[in-house]
Amino acid sequence: MSLRKATVLEMASAAYDMDASVKRGVLLKDDNGRWTIAGEDLTEWLDHFAAQEIVLIAASLSDDRPVDPRTCRTCGREYYGLECPHCRDARIRLRGR
Repeated sequence: MSLRKATVLEMASAAYDMDASVKRGVLLKDDNGRWTIAGEDLTEWLDHFAAQEIVLIAASLSDDRPVDPRTCRTCGREYYGLECPHCRDARIRLRGR
């Protein structure tokens, strides 16, 4: 699995853990011009968020562009993904988990 795809799935998992509404599947437009993901009408899904401020993120799992490393603001190490694995491991260790 590509690093970009793994990062996108990690981001989706984090959103799901926060009880956010997450959709995964192929985005299709039907003959009536309605967008669907995995057979579910996106208009109906978005109706649940009417009159609310939301953040909508779309990321392709087919994108093969290379991912640039990030620099941790805490320890200064370079890493890939959503959080520094060194600092994450240290937090887990110090919290006794």
